[in-house]
Amino acid sequence: MAVKRMDNVGIVVEDLDAAIEFFTELGLHLEGRAPVEGDWADGVTGLPGMRVEIAMMRTPDGHSRLELSRFLAPKVVADHRVAPVNSLGYLRVMFAVDDIDETVDRLQQRGAKLVGEVVEYEKIYRLCYIRGPEGILIGLAQQLGQEGGRRDPIGA
Repeated sequence: MAVKRMDNVGIVVEDLDAAIEFFTELGLHLEGRAPVEGDWADGVTGLPGMRVEIAMMRTPDGHSRLELSRFLAPKVVADHRVAPVNSLGYLRVMFAVDDIDETVDRLQQRGAKLVGEVVEYEKIYRLCYIRGPEGILIGLAQQLGQEGGRRDPIGA
């Protein structure tokens, strides 16, 4: 039995409205927003009394989703938002964009900070990391010169 697809990536945030606005500016679409709680939620997360508000964001191609969560209970116990890119665990979410310079400019107007610089990988991609809302690490990749076929850069 093989995996059918990756359903979503989840990110915990403090300000759900700001995160929705940021990812909407990036080009994702809000599919829905709802509270989540109850015995089933407690069971799947292992957090008794869990109460969370989630927003599901969908990429324009409809194949990927980002689940943004704001925990109301229990209290958030760890904060990894300022961890460098070589930290263990969650690293970043990478998005393919049409124009990396225009995207970075738009997102910087919403408070994003460029981590290093925009670089070119073997004349195939232009890449960068930014810190988005609440310091979330986000990768951006612009494919260069090739229409159609997809090649993923090493480590991106």
